[in-house]
Amino acid sequence: MRVFVIAGEASGDKLGAALMVGFKTLRSEVTFDGVGGPLMQAEGLESRFPMEELSVMGLAEILPKYRALKARIRQMAEAIIATKPDVLITIDSPDFCLRVARLVKAGSDIRTVHYVAPTVWAWRPKRAEKMARHIDHVLALFPFEPPLMQAAGMDCDFVGHPVVAEPVASDAEAAALGSGTVVLVLPGSRKGEVGRLATRFGVAVAKIAASVPDAQFVIPTTRGVHDLVQAQVKHWATPVTVLPPGSPDKAAWFKRADVALAASGTVSLELAASGTPMVIAYDMAWLSRIIISRMLLVDTVTLVNLVSDTRVVPEFIGDACQPGPIADAVLAVLADPQAQQAAMALTMERLGQGGEAPGLRAAKAVLERLDQAAIKDQ
Repeated sequence: MRVFVIAGEASGDKLGAALMVGFKTLRSEVTFDGVGGPLMQAEGLESRFPMEELSVMGLAEILPKYRALKARIRQMAEAIIATKPDVLITIDSPDFCLRVARLVKAGSDIRTVHYVAPTVWAWRPKRAEKMARHIDHVLALFPFEPPLMQAAGMDCDFVGHPVVAEPVASDAEAAALGSGTVVLVLPGSRKGEVGRLATRFGVAVAKIAASVPDAQFVIPTTRGVHDLVQAQVKHWATPVTVLPPGSPDKAAWFKRADVALAASGTVSLELAASGTPMVIAYDMAWLSRIIISRMLLVDTVTLVNLVSDTRVVPEFIGDACQPGPIADAVLAVLADPQAQQAAMALTMERLGQGGEAPGLRAAKAVLERLDQAAIKDQ
């Protein structure tokens, strides 16, 4: 079996690597081609170009790189059509991946799968119908997404969220980090996010520190933003501990923290897995903020709130992303740390905790739909 797979950022690299493990578990002979990061490469993918070229997010952020991305889109589509894989699997990064799939469908009958359903429940609902023109099958991370994709004309399977397969530290590992109040600070995994949030988070941290003098502030970092975070925190009034990428203590700090101040995104689910209550804050480039704010269909963007169907996690998005209110919310969570526990537990249950590994479920879903499509074509 030959699988062409494309991932465009670190989260997609994780999904892709787990999916590759799933395929190798189910099929003795499978080869991979495409684009991915270090985790996918460790599973046997020879990436056609560095995945980091695709790691952009937001309408304003994509515009300066549009010409280079357009060239890569055509290059990938031509390679896929030429190599004729059994299936093309694109992972997230829709601005790149779905354009590749469109060209592939225009020039071949290769089956196309997109891993991670578009957030049509949040904004731009017509994306599903447009996507259905060149995507055959969607692998969904959230249980409420399949009906939306199926209504648009695509096969869709809920395969579980990868966070349920991530290792969580034990209470003993967390206790080994010492006593006192710990505040986890997570200003994002992309440079643009860190650039927009770090100063505001620094002011909020100073206010929290003034109210909780014994608080320790810890910032885990990813490979792409570690140096930028180090440079930013030099200007903060409050000392912080910056963990390097791949720190063996990261999971223990997630478990040990009394509260987290985090950028919006998947990290809220990582915190929920560790049972760590949180406050979410996020801002975008000016143009992206204006456009998205006018199109948003939901009253919360925090995944724990959405999956649990509650609104217990405070969030400060766009214009509301201000240091004072953020700090006040963190202090309020510290005063009532149990308020979010039920919602976090329900979130993990609904995302598939305790079941089959998402990567294996995803590979099974792809193979089953391929078999169904083959039978239909006979």
